[in-house]
Amino acid sequence: MYIFFNSRDELLRIETSKIVYFEADGNYTDIVMVNKLRAAVCMNLSEMEKVLASQLGTDSHIFMRIGKRFIINTQYIYQINTLKQHLILSDYDHFAFQISISKDALKKMKDLMLITKP
Repeated sequence: MYIFFNSRDELLRIETSKIVYFEADGNYTDIVMVNKLRAAVCMNLSEMEKVLASQLGTDSHIFMRIGKRFIINTQYIYQINTLKQHLILSDYDHFAFQISISKDALKKMKDLMLITKP
């Protein structure tokens, strides 16, 4: 499944399984992918949530908003460490990203993950 981002000057077509996370950067959102490429789109994180929901429909559940700065692909969650306030996202082979997130946001995420585990 692909998601499209269209601007005046360019079109991005990204396979959703290749997106690791989205990071807020003011009025922009950085998209971080499994090959470590980053792309910036001109929309804030709230707008990005709406785009994900409209383009992906029920498949948008693989993405989760965490705090004010991140939307993550839940398929890549490797470790949630509330004490050190970080989250590690990895595919177990090629990449591992460590991102800093508040304790409260990590606790909520951890609880939600335990409730909805398969």
